[in-house]
Amino acid sequence: MLSLDKSDIQLHQSADNKDAAIRDLADGLHRKGFVEVGYVEGMLARERQNSTYLGSGIAIPHGTTATRGLVKSTGVVVHHFPQGVDWGNGNTIYLAIGIAAKSDEHLGILKQLTKVLSADGMEEKIKQCTTADSIASLLNGDAQSEATFNADLVLSQFPATDVLQLTAAAAGLLKNQGLVDNRFVADVIGTGLTYLGQGLWLARSDKSVSQTAFSFVTSQDELTEEGLPLKGILMLACCNDAHIASLVHLVQLMYKNQLDKLFSADKERVVSLLTQESLDGASAVFTITNPHGLHARPGAMLVSVAKKFNAAIQVVNLNGESKPANAKSLMKVIALGVKCRHQLQFTAQGEDAELALESIGQAIADGLGEG
Repeated sequence: MLSLDKSDIQLHQSADNKDAAIRDLADGLHRKGFVEVGYVEGMLARERQNSTYLGSGIAIPHGTTATRGLVKSTGVVVHHFPQGVDWGNGNTIYLAIGIAAKSDEHLGILKQLTKVLSADGMEEKIKQCTTADSIASLLNGDAQSEATFNADLVLSQFPATDVLQLTAAAAGLLKNQGLVDNRFVADVIGTGLTYLGQGLWLARSDKSVSQTAFSFVTSQDELTEEGLPLKGILMLACCNDAHIASLVHLVQLMYKNQLDKLFSADKERVVSLLTQESLDGASAVFTITNPHGLHARPGAMLVSVAKKFNAAIQVVNLNGESKPANAKSLMKVIALGVKCRHQLQFTAQGEDAELALESIGQAIADGLGEG
């Protein structure tokens, strides 16, 4: 697992263009003993093949497979450009992460970095960083970017006889994962519930919360509270604003009068409904045959194909643990950590969905620019 400290980060950098920025990064990798001198040529060649711009003001220059033999050990250096550097195609970067990797180790590095840096508002946070410690905290994922919510925080058909038991069960799920303590449990039980409609109630507290998180519990029997139906409780433990995105998904379900989906879904589907946009459309599964998986170049080619279509397109790595991602976001695609022979499932929704899937399948079959 990549772990940065402030010695890996150079602040207050400037460069006239991206080639100059890349040369400075390569020099940093060499001075730290990660690469031989000639590795810079591989980094420049990679950039000519395809831009290493990820989005959110971030680029990840790295070498080609031909220069992998010049890597002594896997490592990264980070340069912060507070004034930005023109990275071409109208893109400006504020953070450049130079990567040296001996084999497919770079996929793990990319997956961690992109998972952390794909959070909404990250570009503005990067611009505002003034210390190496603050940048290291961002890159290491120390700052929570999304609410914790997983299948272990979902309990279906709990045999509760009243609202108190159901509330206690939801609080217990959070406590069992060490996200809250007894003070939270007491407060959330004492505060009471808010009715959201369609049988769903919300419980919340900010007392003694270590991470912002949700739990969700449904009742085995028909219950009522204040004369209104009680099918389930969504419980929010909040210590920052990481829950906002999930609440947006919840509001969308409420607006579409589709909260019943939460009560009938299995655990994984409940998590999906509250953590991502749900697409109902055509699907197809394709196998990645690129020897080194979806690193920056083939990943960028895949995203480029997806962007040609109006349809909304999601992709999930069936061989990984990641949830579905926007196929039109390079950062989110790379965060899937796709390796050779991994299977990707694409779902497209829109008038040109079928053509989009056909074109994506053909691009993958053609090697995504790598033959």
